[in-house]
Amino acid sequence: MGIYRFGDFELNENSRALRLAGSEIEVQPLVFDFLAILLRHQDRALSKNELLETLWPGVTVTEASLQRVASLARSILRQGGMETALRNLPRFGYRICLDQLAASENGPARADGGDKLSSPGSAILSARTAVAGRKWYEAATSFAKADAVGELLTADLEEWALALECMGRPAEAIPLLARAVTEYGVAGERLRAASPAITLAKIHLERGELAVAKGWHKRAAQLIDTAADSREHGLWCWMGARIMGAEAEPEQALALAEQAFEVGRRLEDPVVESLGLIYRGFFKLCLGETKSGQEDQDFAAALGLSSDVDPIVGGILYCNILWACRNFGDWSRANQWTFGYEDWCRGHGLEDLSGSCRLHRAEVLGVHGTLKEAEALVRAALDQLALDAPWATGDALRVLGDIHLAAGDFAEAETAYRASHAAGWDPQPGLALLQLEQGQAEAAFSALERSLAGNGWPTLQRRGTVLATLAKVAARTDRRERAKEVIVELETQPQRWPMASIRALTAEAKAELLIQEERLTEAARELQAACSRWSEVGSPINVADARLSLAALLIQLGDRTGAELELATALAAAKKVDSARLMRRCEELEGLLAGTQKIATGIVQALRA
Repeated sequence: MGIYRFGDFELNENSRALRLAGSEIEVQPLVFDFLAILLRHQDRALSKNELLETLWPGVTVTEASLQRVASLARSILRQGGMETALRNLPRFGYRICLDQLAASENGPARADGGDKLSSPGSAILSARTAVAGRKWYEAATSFAKADAVGELLTADLEEWALALECMGRPAEAIPLLARAVTEYGVAGERLRAASPAITLAKIHLERGELAVAKGWHKRAAQLIDTAADSREHGLWCWMGARIMGAEAEPEQALALAEQAFEVGRRLEDPVVESLGLIYRGFFKLCLGETKSGQEDQDFAAALGLSSDVDPIVGGILYCNILWACRNFGDWSRANQWTFGYEDWCRGHGLEDLSGSCRLHRAEVLGVHGTLKEAEALVRAALDQLALDAPWATGDALRVLGDIHLAAGDFAEAETAYRASHAAGWDPQPGLALLQLEQGQAEAAFSALERSLAGNGWPTLQRRGTVLATLAKVAARTDRRERAKEVIVELETQPQRWPMASIRALTAEAKAELLIQEERLTEAARELQAACSRWSEVGSPINVADARLSLAALLIQLGDRTGAELELATALAAAKKVDSARLMRRCEELEGLLAGTQKIATGIVQALRA
C-alpha cells in the first residue's frame, strides 16, 4: 500500500484518494482498485483472470464487467492526458506502462514515472485542468500555447478538439483530429486511432460533407480491423447508422444502431450504449414503431446523461430526441426536453447555446405563441448553425417561415420557405398552408403529394403532419376520395401517430371534408375536438384558428350565441400572441356577425309591421 505519482496524478492507497493537479477527483471504488493494482504491479501485465479474481473475489462476473471498469479508468486517465498509459493486451489482460509513455512521448522518464513537462504553471497543465473543469475557452487557449512549445501528448489533441467542438467551432477541430489519427498510427495504436477518425466522420457529416464523412468512416473500419467487441467498433456502428440515415436507408441504419447498442451493452459502456439506443429509437420512429422508438430515446437519454458523458455526446442525445419530437409534432414532449437541454448545456460549460438548441427552442416558442421571441431565437440559431451544423440551416428557415405565417407576414413567410427549399430542405407543410391562405389550393395539394415521396428520415418522421394537412387540402380542392383515403390511413394507425397535434390536424381535415359534404353539425363536433387537442398541446395560435373556424360554422348553423363565445375567446388569444393574421380573421367574423344581426333585426321588424 503506497502513494503513486504519475503525470499530474497522485493515487494514495492508504487514504483511497486520487488527485489530478492537486485536486481530488471522484472515482468509483472498483476503478480505484483497478488502477491501484496495475500501479502496484506496473513491472508486468496482469491477466484478465487475475484481475477478475482480485476485484470480484468469490463472485462470478463476465469479462464485460472488467472491460467496463477499464473503460472508466481510461476516461479518468484521459483527464490528465495519460489514457495511453493503460494498455489492453488482446486475449490476455491489462498493463499500465508509465516508463514507456514518458519515454515515447516526452523523452527520458522521471524517476516517479511523471511527465517532465507538466511542471506547475505549465500550459499543458492549465489546459488539462481547464478540461476537467469544463472551461472550454480556457482549455483551447492553453492547448494552443502548449502545442507551440511541444508539450502535447497525442491524447491532448483529442481533448483540444473536444474543447473546440464545445465552443461551437468544430471546423477548427478537424486538423487536430487528423493529427491524432496519424500520431496514434505511427505509435502502433491502430485501434486507438479509430476514435478520432470516427469523430472526423461525425464532424464532416454535420457539415453536410457526406463523401468525406464516408471516407473517414472507412478509414476507421481499417484501423479497427477484427476488434469487433471493442468500444471503437461500437462507435463505428453508431456512426454508420447516421451515414445510412443520411443516405435514406432507414432499415440499414436501424440495424447498425442495434449493433452499436449491443456492443455498448456487452462492454457496459454508457456512451456507446446510449448512442446506439438513441439512434435505434430514432430510426424506429422513421419506420412507424412510434411507442418503442420513444421508449428507446427516453431511456437512452436517461442512461447517457446519468453517466457523466462529455458535452458533445450529451448534445447528441438531447438533440436527437428534440429533432424527433419536432418532426412528429410531439410538442409537449419537446417542451420538456428543451428546458432540460438548456439547463444541461449551462451545467457543462456551454454558456453559448448551440445552433440546434436555439432552433429547438425557437420552434417550441412559435407553437406556444411567443412569436417575437421565437423569431429572434431562430435568427440567432441561423448564425450559429452556419458554424456547428450547416445541414440544419434549411430546417431553421422552415421554422422562420412558420413563425411569419402564424404572425400573418405572408411575404416574409414565402421568402423564408423559398430559402429553405433552396437550402435543400422541404418546407412543408407550412408552405402549403401559406398557399391555402393565398388562394393557391391546387399548388398546395401538388406540393404536399410530392413531400410524401422519398425515404429520408425527415420525410418519414413528418409524414403524419403532412398527411393530415394533405387531407384538408384534398377536401378543399374537391378531391374527397383522396381526403378520405388519407384520413383512414391516419385513423387506422393511432399507434404510429398518437400525438395530440396530429390528432388535432386530422380532426380539422375531417371537418373540412364534412363541410364539403354539407354535414355541418358533424363538422362542428370535429372542430370542437380539434380545439380540445390543440389546448392539450398548449398552442394558442392553433386553438384560435380552430375556434374561428368553429365560430364561422356556428353562424351557418344559426347558433349566434355559440359563435360569439368562440370568437371572443379567439380574439383574446389573437391579441395575446400578436398575430395580424388571426386579428384579420376575427374582424371578418365580427363583420359577419354584425351582418347577421342586421338581417335578423330586419326580419323581426318586418314581422311586427
